[in-house]
Amino acid sequence: MMLRIGAAFGRSFFVLLESEGPPCGPACGASILGKVIGGQVSLSALFSFLKQWPKVKIMVKSVFIQSSHSGYDDQPGKAYHFPKKHYLSRVEQTVGDWVIFYEGRRGGGRGYHAVQRVLQVRNDPSDPEMAYAVLDIGSELSFENLVPRWVEGQGPFETGLPRSRGSNTSAVRLISDKDFARIINAGLEARREPNAIPRTGDINAGLGCADAQATFDPQYSPREMLLFQRAFRERSFARQVKHAYGGRCSMSGLELRNGGGRPEVEAAHIVPVSEQGPDTVRNGLALSGTVHWMFDRGLLSIRDEHEVLVAKNAVDEATLDRLLLPDRRLIDPVDQVFKPHKSYLRWHRENVFKG
Repeated sequence: MMLRIGAAFGRSFFVLLESEGPPCGPACGASILGKVIGGQVSLSALFSFLKQWPKVKIMVKSVFIQSSHSGYDDQPGKAYHFPKKHYLSRVEQTVGDWVIFYEGRRGGGRGYHAVQRVLQVRNDPSDPEMAYAVLDIGSELSFENLVPRWVEGQGPFETGLPRSRGSNTSAVRLISDKDFARIINAGLEARREPNAIPRTGDINAGLGCADAQATFDPQYSPREMLLFQRAFRERSFARQVKHAYGGRCSMSGLELRNGGGRPEVEAAHIVPVSEQGPDTVRNGLALSGTVHWMFDRGLLSIRDEHEVLVAKNAVDEATLDRLLLPDRRLIDPVDQVFKPHKSYLRWHRENVFKG
């Protein structure tokens, strides 16, 4: 059972109830929570009430700072490494909820660039002072737009965050649902360009957050509900991958469009969603329809060095000559940061490829 307590106190909380209810029964619980949401009960009274449950976990959203030059054992998409002394209590509050990843100028400069759910916290077996935030691999969604920490004339996306020093240097920062929604809306607003046009269907379908311009009420329209929607994630993933590869097939080099600019190319997951593959550009390839079909069925795969592999006796050479580039190599995305991750390519070779 999960109860959502509104943002009357500046930050809204998720309360995960792991028992059947408080000693006074569910009716009492509903009454107390109604008064809390209505502002008639203090926060301290709420927590006293919640202590009646044997197990209560309060969930909040956060920003995790990442750096490509970090000395920590971060495993992007899988685990976040952090010192327990400074951040354990904060990270524990994020378990079960969403966190946004931020990369500063010295760590790569991407700003807010992805969102993902935290599954649990585990101690680092090799260092008693450290721990890992274990991430839900399949929940990762990269942003269509890199979001800066600070916008001139508007200030920070995180309410109260100073421009420098202070909490700005904290590697784990708890944020409100309202700030979370602002960052998500900015990061997932669709690019209005030819590559954003869906391959089939309504040309304006699914452009970004459907209600991105609406007033955000965390009590009634939590942005995390959108992040769970498969259709929304698929559309965002497709736009990101097609944009990264300039609307052309990464194996054949073909860039086919109709008179309205609609691209023929499709966005393929390297590790499929059914196997917990994330919706990130590094787990994607832009492929023409036929090549996509062959890749998903294991007739084609890719080495770590981006050489295209062909299953033995699967396709005749004349057909391959028409479908693939002469050097049988993958075309890299325009921005090298979006190159396919080796771990995803290895998974495809070991689990899908019929070579």
